[in-house]
Amino acid sequence: MRVINSSWAGIIRMKKSRLAVSLTFVIVLMVVFVTLVFTLSRFFEDEERPSGFSGILDYGNKIGIIPIEGTIMTADETLKNLRKFEKRSSIRAIVLRINSPGGTVAPAQEIYREIEKIKKKKPVVASIETVGASAAYYIASNTDRIVCSKGSITGSIGVIMMLPDIHKVIEKIGVNVNIIKAGAFKDIGSGVKPLDDKERDILQGFATEVHEQFISDVIQGRKGKIEEDKLRSIADGRFFTGQTAKDLGLVDSMGNFYDAIKVAANLCGIKGEPEIEYPKKKWNSYLDLFLDSTSKSIVKGLEYAGSARSNAPIPR
Repeated sequence: MRVINSSWAGIIRMKKSRLAVSLTFVIVLMVVFVTLVFTLSRFFEDEERPSGFSGILDYGNKIGIIPIEGTIMTADETLKNLRKFEKRSSIRAIVLRINSPGGTVAPAQEIYREIEKIKKKKPVVASIETVGASAAYYIASNTDRIVCSKGSITGSIGVIMMLPDIHKVIEKIGVNVNIIKAGAFKDIGSGVKPLDDKERDILQGFATEVHEQFISDVIQGRKGKIEEDKLRSIADGRFFTGQTAKDLGLVDSMGNFYDAIKVAANLCGIKGEPEIEYPKKKWNSYLDLFLDSTSKSIVKGLEYAGSARSNAPIPR
């Protein structure tokens, strides 16, 4: 019995030793892989490269693609990508791939201003997919060219504020709301009391001011492409198909994404087929991608093992 137990103990120790070596090897392999990805991402990340750089990777025939999708609530990511591509000498032009119903005005104005700066160095083209309306059109209006399909939805040059009015519901359920404020209009739009005439005038004045900013910026961005009187006559919040928008002067041409790339290539003088490039992911994104891929591989392996066991003949 002692000999047998000793043999089993030796086998168990060998298995544990092999398992430890295997785990160590996997950990080392992961560290090497992550380090390699980080090093390569740092090596190829040339966002700080000055405009005059002409390195071995600087082909000078690239079009940078920046997606603008969904409701526009912040400008941070788009501004960062615009500045990246502005500094890259290999990026000869930028295409904004827009698929957004709009959003808040301030982020649109920030992006609009950044486009104004970039246009002095390289062309910026807007490519509207399904919809590019309201704040999304605000952004597109300052590009060198706007390209969309006949059935795209665009325009909607207007401003809307929707404030819930729940004071009747509160009264009905018998709830009292005590408001303590410093400033006569600090609770304006709270919804717990009806708007009086003065408050309504204040909010209407705010919306009208923002609307005028919108119109003025579109006039500046589309200068020479649509008359001011004509623009003001249609800047009432209505939206248009791409074809109607072209007839009105709100967009420049009909076409798909690759037509927009061709327009951008022509504007910057690229001969032949341009190479397109999307914004590069940061280090933490590579790490997230690696961990996600690893976890999916483990799950698939477990699923395969479970399937193999379930399909095995059951001894009877």
